[in-house]
Amino acid sequence: MATATVEITGQNFKQNVEKDGIVLIDWWAPWCGPCRVFGPTYEKVAGKNPDITFGKVNTEDQPELAGSFDIRSIPTLMILRDKVLLFSQPGALPEAALEDLIRQVRALDMDKVRAEIAEQEKRPAAGA
Repeated sequence: MATATVEITGQNFKQNVEKDGIVLIDWWAPWCGPCRVFGPTYEKVAGKNPDITFGKVNTEDQPELAGSFDIRSIPTLMILRDKVLLFSQPGALPEAALEDLIRQVRALDMDKVRAEIAEQEKRPAAGA
């Protein structure tokens, strides 16, 4: 059976992440126990959502990429939609929680999200 996930590397990162739609990224490593537990759940949910890009970044093979995103613990899950990072959190999620997150991301009004981001960027930084 073909895998439902995409192996993301420094070379293909931009093409996989900078596209419209929903993109999930699982930062993991082969030696990480929780990563190995989360992997099959991630694959299963990926198989149920063929319209979403499910990427995996092996932090052992891609240390520069992990470093550029300041990945300090794995697994870390990131969710982007239309190039906007909406979620980034370490820890393995149960299947129901992952599916719930995807439902929430699908339901978002991205025009509203972009407007909120623009509004936050206009505000002066606290303590500046």
